[in-house]
Amino acid sequence: MKASEAKIKIQIMHDWLMTPVGRYMLEWEENLFQTLSADIFGFNALQIGFSEINALKDSRIKNRWVSNQFFPEPPSSNATDGAAKLSLIHDIDRLPFASESIDLIILPHAFEFAENPHMILREVDRVLIPEGQVIISGFNPASLWGLRQSIGKLTGAYFLPSYAEFIGLPRLKDWLKLLNFEINRGHFGCYRPPCRTRHWLRRFAFMEKAGNRWWPFLGGVYLIQAIKRIHGVHLIDTAFRKRPRQIFQTIPVNHKTSGENPDQTS
Repeated sequence: MKASEAKIKIQIMHDWLMTPVGRYMLEWEENLFQTLSADIFGFNALQIGFSEINALKDSRIKNRWVSNQFFPEPPSSNATDGAAKLSLIHDIDRLPFASESIDLIILPHAFEFAENPHMILREVDRVLIPEGQVIISGFNPASLWGLRQSIGKLTGAYFLPSYAEFIGLPRLKDWLKLLNFEINRGHFGCYRPPCRTRHWLRRFAFMEKAGNRWWPFLGGVYLIQAIKRIHGVHLIDTAFRKRPRQIFQTIPVNHKTSGENPDQTS
């Protein structure tokens, strides 16, 4: 995939997150990411992509980074109050971290806009420590949102970002199991119909509780948490793991930036 094409795809998602339905999804995902990450301990945590979703805000891990492939064009990234600051710019399938150096990785919708999702997952497996955790979110094709998107492919009137490639939860689970990840838990959310306006999203707010109770697997978005298992290794406590001597590794830089030096998240 050309850099320009990848940037267009990511920018479309950034702009979509600023719409009423995008903010509705963003709020649900951000709350759940923050809740789950708050209970994970370690030295280093990384969120890859879409800094509008401030997933590591409540994390107790001291060293936290938020990375992306590009600097989002204004005003999309800065338009969201409370968005996380970018720390790194790098190719999404070439993580600039040493092997087995990261305790937690957050992947909001990373696979749906990538040319090679398998490569991303292999890189995640490489940099995670044994017993490290990954939390992934994605659009659920088996939902009203997924049905509306399928109709949009025929009519040209998309509801979700047009470039998004839906990856079903069963398929993602298979990928994780092949790399010896153990599924810890999964969540579904965003049960309201594919409405574009705040008015209609508010009108269908009752479907949030109803969907969670009566059709829990049909939410518009899913979130899955998995643990990297190594056969014969049982980590008792993070206190027994030595701090890695080197966190970052050197990789070629393919995308030139405007000379900005993003701050490191603390």
